[in-house]
Amino acid sequence: MAESDREEFIYGKYGQGYSASTEVIREQEYPNLNKTIYLDHAGTTIYAKSLITAFSREMNSSLFGNPHSMSLSSQLSTRRTEEVRTRVLQFFNASPEEFDVVFVANATAAIKLVADSFRDCDSPGFWYGYHMDSHTSVVGVREVAEMGYQCFQDVDVDAWVAELGTAQLKAPRLFAFPAQSNMNGRRLPIRWCEQIRSAANETGNVFTLLDASSFVSTAPLDLGKATDAPDFTALSFYKIFGFPDLGALIVRKSAARILERRKFFGGGTVDMVIATGTQWHAKKESSIHAQLEDGTLPFHSIIALGAAIDTHKRLYGSMANISAHTGFLAKRVYDRLSAMAHFNDSKVCQIYQSDYANPALQGPIIAFNLRNSRGEWIPKTEVESLATMQNIQLRSGSVCNPGGTAFSLGWTSQELRRHYAAGLRCGDDHDLLDGRPTGIVRVSLGAMTNLEDIDSLIDFIEKFYVEKVPPLVSLTPPLGKDTLFAPHFYVESVTIFPIKGCGAFKVPEGQSWEIKKEGIAWDQEWHLIHAGSGVPMNQWEHPRMALICPSVDVDRNILRITCAAKAANDELSLEIPLTWSRTCMGTMTTPVRSSCQKRPVSAHGDQSCLRAYASPVVSAFFSNYLGVSCTLARFSSQDAGQAMQLPHLASTWKDRLRRFTRLGLFSPSDRFPRERGQKYLAVSSETAILIISRSSLDCLNENIKFNTRLTSGIGKTFAADVFQGNIVIAERTSQPGRAGLPFVEEKWSSLYIGQNELRLDTSDPCQHCQMMYVDQATGMRRMESLSAFPKTRNMDRKDFLGRYATISTKGAQSVEPGGLGSRSIMVGDVVLPSYQND
Repeated sequence: MAESDREEFIYGKYGQGYSASTEVIREQEYPNLNKTIYLDHAGTTIYAKSLITAFSREMNSSLFGNPHSMSLSSQLSTRRTEEVRTRVLQFFNASPEEFDVVFVANATAAIKLVADSFRDCDSPGFWYGYHMDSHTSVVGVREVAEMGYQCFQDVDVDAWVAELGTAQLKAPRLFAFPAQSNMNGRRLPIRWCEQIRSAANETGNVFTLLDASSFVSTAPLDLGKATDAPDFTALSFYKIFGFPDLGALIVRKSAARILERRKFFGGGTVDMVIATGTQWHAKKESSIHAQLEDGTLPFHSIIALGAAIDTHKRLYGSMANISAHTGFLAKRVYDRLSAMAHFNDSKVCQIYQSDYANPALQGPIIAFNLRNSRGEWIPKTEVESLATMQNIQLRSGSVCNPGGTAFSLGWTSQELRRHYAAGLRCGDDHDLLDGRPTGIVRVSLGAMTNLEDIDSLIDFIEKFYVEKVPPLVSLTPPLGKDTLFAPHFYVESVTIFPIKGCGAFKVPEGQSWEIKKEGIAWDQEWHLIHAGSGVPMNQWEHPRMALICPSVDVDRNILRITCAAKAANDELSLEIPLTWSRTCMGTMTTPVRSSCQKRPVSAHGDQSCLRAYASPVVSAFFSNYLGVSCTLARFSSQDAGQAMQLPHLASTWKDRLRRFTRLGLFSPSDRFPRERGQKYLAVSSETAILIISRSSLDCLNENIKFNTRLTSGIGKTFAADVFQGNIVIAERTSQPGRAGLPFVEEKWSSLYIGQNELRLDTSDPCQHCQMMYVDQATGMRRMESLSAFPKTRNMDRKDFLGRYATISTKGAQSVEPGGLGSRSIMVGDVVLPSYQND
């Protein structure tokens, strides 16, 4: 630690007021953070070891029964529940004379409880206003607001408050906002609650709902002055303590009348119900929570909450201490990220907030995106994936904050609807559209975050994304007359990947290989499907997939699959016929969105579906080897809606696959036209052929070796297999020793291959996928050269290598089914490219 850092450590607010140093607390209380950099506290913070010990001790020493009884065990549960309820009010400095606590599952359940109560009020609905920075749970209330709704920005709130005294409305009005944005940590003024109440003259039928979940995770919420407090406060306790998974709605008693109008009742919320004849029931009147806590309370979780409060206070003293600690660290992150620059002085980080010196305006959440030295955006999912490989846990996407994310990134509602129609979905890997990010990278800090966590984050970004020197070799496709005529190209190798994400099969030299309209024969025809979710498996999550080696034996008409066994000199194998067999296959009737890189949509418009092998031998072969329940499935070009009804098809498979959302299911009025030149974002099957240039691959590897030398790293070069390249095209230059032409394929519009001039038309470049992060020989995740790759090859704001191509629809020789030679390739075939703008 530098001397300046040491002074900041001593005299700053790092760990101030804690029971011990942050490092000691980490070592003693959070063994689950060993070798892990956890920076997603806005999702949930981490529970302390002594909390779980204390809860376990209490559960083992006491007998807790269902509270809806008079037994001793039941009364013990009731007594402990009410004790914890009182302690929750004390935690937020709320008087039990002014407030009540309703236990719910989480903050979303608390918000929904308020929404249901307003929906059921006697008037014809209610009016709703919410702030743009709100979580989706707050936004969702608008769907039941029959008197209309409005989305506010800060200036809109002030204008609306000023009009409250004059614009009277008989229907109830509810205004909701977050105390702190869960997207970028911006803190909104809680004083709005008092201003709204004052402007509405207390009896004006206007209520406030505060989403406090993000705020209370690291800051004290003081409800000591009831006249200034929200009417309803929603929060989740796991955001504060890590455990238990429990939430609460804190109700200001003077506003509780609106909640009494909720129609639904259940469990212990009524004193009497007549089930037949007259429709009548009597609600409990003893307390607000007695009317609203449906069914049996999660009393075990409530008891755990008592232990959580005790542990939290013992370790950290107060929420004010945590606020000071996390605020100190957040400013440190902001300062260091802001100072990062590439070799050409261009900024690395775009940060979406800047008030980190003022805790009244900013919480310990940093939302940002990264740029390369050319100002191009780095994909958010790539950042999260690489961080995960470095044991750094953060979050990317829109983080359930649609308004704040869209505003920060400059997206309009029309643009988002159009991109949704084209396939964009929350949580997918479509990182950049129209030259802008679709989401952010979020780092959020917690009570036990320490300086080493911050240093690890900064080191990670510097190692992978800060370009300290220009690339060794120009990575721009060459131009000029010599480019078009000097080299002679030929097919160096032909490779297919029969099972997507598994090992490669190289076509032997001298053997012709068929090219179909769907793509190269047998390539990515099979997928491994997770038995629990029905989702295609990928090699990053299951790196041992790299050791599953399929080979196609055309003469024997079989797909032979071998696996390197754990025992030495042993091998597992399985043989599957290449022909379709309805007796051994079930049907998955829904088109699958691949979890890996999307290839272009087939020009032939085929719709494919997956058919799963029903044989237990097949599923056991893969499940036993990978250690996860899965089976093999195969693409079929038949109509996905025409399912085979087979008696041995497990209904669970059909149910799981129905969860996949068929893309583009807008009603005609909602469908947005596809703009000219717009690429579809998702496909039902992968039909294109990936072409990689040998010179491009060599150039990439030279840059990797150059960059790793500069950083004292050990660079391991990449083979074409890592990128799932099907055809590697090499070049013979007209002059001995002449350098190749790396990335010249980016200028190709089409290729003629072989004596019969099979024509392939090129389309999109290929973005690298996570297979490159797995050593294909060992099935282990590889780290040594990753710091070089993201910086060396980037175009159109993503990292690319190679071009996709499909069999051309132009030219009779290419599309007529006249013999094998006209639709096949082999190693050594001459390649004649056509260039763009020829």
